[in-house]
Amino acid sequence: MTDGPAPLTATAEALGLLVPDRTGRSLASVLPAAAAALGVVDDAGRNAAAQAALGLPSAERVCVVLVDGLGFDNLSERSGHAPFLRSLLRDDAVITCGFPSTTAVSMGIFGTGSGPGRTGMLGYTVRNPHTGTLANLVSWDGAPEPMDLQREPTVFEQLSSAGVRVTSIGPERFAASGMTRAALRGARYWNAESLESRVDAAAFELMTPGLVYLYWGDVDKVGHHEGSESWQWGDALELADRELARLQTVLPPGTQVVVTADHGMVDVDRARQRDVAQVAALHEGVKVVAGEPRAVHLHATKRKNAVSLAERWRDVLGDDALVATKAEVIEAGWFGEVAEHVEPWIGDVLVAARGRATVVDSRVQSPRSIALVGVHGSLTPREMRVPYLTFTV
Repeated sequence: MTDGPAPLTATAEALGLLVPDRTGRSLASVLPAAAAALGVVDDAGRNAAAQAALGLPSAERVCVVLVDGLGFDNLSERSGHAPFLRSLLRDDAVITCGFPSTTAVSMGIFGTGSGPGRTGMLGYTVRNPHTGTLANLVSWDGAPEPMDLQREPTVFEQLSSAGVRVTSIGPERFAASGMTRAALRGARYWNAESLESRVDAAAFELMTPGLVYLYWGDVDKVGHHEGSESWQWGDALELADRELARLQTVLPPGTQVVVTADHGMVDVDRARQRDVAQVAALHEGVKVVAGEPRAVHLHATKRKNAVSLAERWRDVLGDDALVATKAEVIEAGWFGEVAEHVEPWIGDVLVAARGRATVVDSRVQSPRSIALVGVHGSLTPREMRVPYLTFTV
């Protein structure tokens, strides 16, 4: 027997899709690398390995900025709107996020350095096996207590335990949210609404050595409603670029800055959108549709029928999606190691859209969500590749 990628991974690569990175140049390495840069090591050597993989210099002050929805390809194509960020683009200025390429999954990966198979943060919505209903892992509606699902220690907890001052800066509504408590616990939280106020807060906090995490979500918000190819998205990028350029001027000398994102974005093609509610071959044998339009978790009425369900979906979707069973995805390692308590949350069949195709379900999704222009979640380079931009003040 010869070594090689799992059959599902080989199929995905043949289709031009990207699978979750295992070399260290991934979103999972960003905070561990920052920890190592601040002198915090772990027994397993993960932090040092991440620092080496990302080439992050050591420093007494580190500022990590995450711009929601700012994919590497999106930024590169619209870099005329971002002269400062454009100046940081290099051949090695890209890393990959995980699958599904969506905020809930990525924040779990980012905050813990572990895959969704360990964090349980598997999609925008997931089926809660304890209730049988959908749980939203962004709002945390319908989900269990954050630490009951996401049991991995966070990098912020590790840093705080080592005596490093850690501050998370974002909107007030996120201060004690389920997602924050699940993936980003361990930091002091600074409420700040505008990006300008967040930049100012970062500068103040880093007067003292430590780590500051700064989040900005408006690029993603505009992309969802107007599209990543819209003029409005360009305006949102210009604002972010202007304030990040100012960040360079206000941070204390010697501060190491990292700018990254949680996923990229694809604008939909309505002609390639399927509604599960309207296609009998798609909703037959399906108990719950979870996930998002670009990365669907299907829970079968009978789990033993997962293979036949996947085959039927392949027939209907054709070239518009890669369809695989839970067993195939776990074998391929796309979720990383899967914890026993997480396995029941994973769909029996997973669907990764290709091109600009989407899958929706009007029985459970609102017309507003179905009408979103910019979406993400799948394995295309446009969704999986995110910037890794660094500079030292």
